[in-house]
Amino acid sequence: MDSILVTGNGPLNGQIPIAGAKNACLTLMPATLLSEEPLTLTNAPRLSDIKTMTALLQSLGAEVSSLQDGQVQAMSSHDLTSQTADYEIVRKMRASNLVLGPLLARFGHAVVSLPGGCAIGARPMDLHVEGLEALGAEIELKDGYLYAKAAGGLKGAVHEMRFASVGATENIVMAATLAKGTTVLKNAAREPEIVDLVECLRKMGAQIAGEGTSTIEIQGVDRLHGATHQVVTDRIELGTYMLAPAICGGEVELLGGRMRLVESFAAKLDAAGVSVEETDKGLKVTRKNGRVAAVDVVTEPFPGFPTDLQAQMMALMCTAEGASVLEERIFENRFMHAPELVRMGADIEVHGGTATVKGVERLKGAPVMATDLRASVSLILAGLAAEGETTVSRVYHLDRGYEHVVRKLEGVGAKIERIKG
Repeated sequence: MDSILVTGNGPLNGQIPIAGAKNACLTLMPATLLSEEPLTLTNAPRLSDIKTMTALLQSLGAEVSSLQDGQVQAMSSHDLTSQTADYEIVRKMRASNLVLGPLLARFGHAVVSLPGGCAIGARPMDLHVEGLEALGAEIELKDGYLYAKAAGGLKGAVHEMRFASVGATENIVMAATLAKGTTVLKNAAREPEIVDLVECLRKMGAQIAGEGTSTIEIQGVDRLHGATHQVVTDRIELGTYMLAPAICGGEVELLGGRMRLVESFAAKLDAAGVSVEETDKGLKVTRKNGRVAAVDVVTEPFPGFPTDLQAQMMALMCTAEGASVLEERIFENRFMHAPELVRMGADIEVHGGTATVKGVERLKGAPVMATDLRASVSLILAGLAAEGETTVSRVYHLDRGYEHVVRKLEGVGAKIERIKG
């Protein structure tokens, strides 16, 4: 099994190109199921999760071609052969559940296994089910599969979600595009990935308003057509690499980055003593003076601090001056990286959904183990700032969400290599 060897060697300087958003692309790809005509995505990230979604769509009979070294996904669902998403594929990735809404909307029935993904909490499907049932679907859970049907087609409705779930918002919005009448979705998630999905659906002929707010209105249409759409910049990869110069010193420009994608995160960095400036090419990040200052963090739905940047922020706080409190309000069981950081000399105490971090002057390299996608990259960041060598094992998690990590960090002066297992 591969591992990554990191040696702390001082400030980082240069440019890092930011890829298209994993979470956006994984939502956009199932949108092809809504139409018989081709959907082409550009600026697609080159990740194992994209390959998993490709395999899932192909198992349904969709045609998927990866072009231009994986940065273009050309898809067509004109001749689907199945409406069943099998456990063997779905278990690998949470986003697989996003085929449920499109299949149900277009064909009136779907069978989808309960999903898998990182072990960061239960993340149940109840919000998805409630929303689709509000549109007239009948859904039964049996033997680990959701059996969904809407014999007379889906019908528009007013539905308020109990929690602003990103995945449930995406599933319901896609389903509602082909429902009869108008759907009003209240307490909808507001993430940029949802705005990106709506922009794509609109290019396909959908009639949607309110994306980026807590109320989205969808006027159902009879059919959707093909389109070409550019995937939005990955705000989580962007935020992750913003932390590299913050934790190591130096100045790094993140190509393709935009402040609107990471405003709450950038505000926390500013409070910690890290400068973030928008340039004509992206975002330039510089640590202002010496050690960063400790800041408290509470994860919240967008536009709040992203849960997917909590582990990386904890790595920064490990060497901050003072004590910080990080509160996780989105997913339970998302501090599994804390014991690994402690192995590197960090001072962290975890109580339920809260972690208290007392900054130390310097971390020390150690063998550590990645427990999930974001935890894996947080350990790499910590290794960049540590004295000596850090070996991060189980980095297959990393391949799900970050393309060419070693190449990108080497490009700004990091001493990092991938060791084949």
